[in-house]
Amino acid sequence: MPATAAIPALCRRAAYENWRPPLIGVQLLVPIGVDCLLVAETLGSIVLPVDTVHTGERPWQAAQHVLRGARHGIPVLRHVVLDQKQMRRRKVITHVLATASMSRSDVAALTYRDPRGELRVLPTDLVINRLPTLARPRVLFALQALAIDETVYLEDGVVQDSPPAEASIPPCAGACTHDDAGDCDLANTEACNPAY
Repeated sequence: MPATAAIPALCRRAAYENWRPPLIGVQLLVPIGVDCLLVAETLGSIVLPVDTVHTGERPWQAAQHVLRGARHGIPVLRHVVLDQKQMRRRKVITHVLATASMSRSDVAALTYRDPRGELRVLPTDLVINRLPTLARPRVLFALQALAIDETVYLEDGVVQDSPPAEASIPPCAGACTHDDAGDCDLANTEACNPAY
C-alpha cells in the first residue's frame, strides 16, 4: 500500500459561456403623478411589472402584454435602461421602458399579467426601500434616466458609456417598424420619435 495517494490535478472552473439563448425581459416604469410608482406585489414582495420578450418580438410590443385592461394600450414613452448580466450558462437582458405619467384612475382598471400578482400604487421612496436588494439599482438608474432624458446601459451592474454592439434599440417607442439599419420604414416619419 503506497504511503501517499496521488494528488488530483487542480480543477479549473469553466469560463462563463452562452450555451443557451439569452433570456430577454421587459420591465415597465409607470410613474403615477409626480411621487408614486405602479408596482406588482407577488407573494409578499414587490417588483416593477415585468414580462418576457418572445422571439421575434420587440420590447415595446412585449410591454403591451405586461398590463392588461388599457383601452388604447400602454403609453410607452422611452427606453430608460438596458441591463445585461452574464449568468453561468446564458445572458439575461432586461429592457426597462418608461410610460407616460398616469393617474390613479388610469391604472385602476389595469391587471397584471400574472394572476398571483396584484398592482399597487406606492410612493417612490417606499418602493425603493421595499425592492429586493439586487433589483434596487436598476430602478434607481431608471428613475434617474427618466429624469434626465437619457438611456442607461448596464453590463453586469456597471454603467457603460455606450450601448453594447449587439443591442438593437429602435429610435421610437414601437409606433413604427425599422429596417436592419434602424431606419423607420414608415412614410409618415411623424410617428417616429427621433429624440429616442
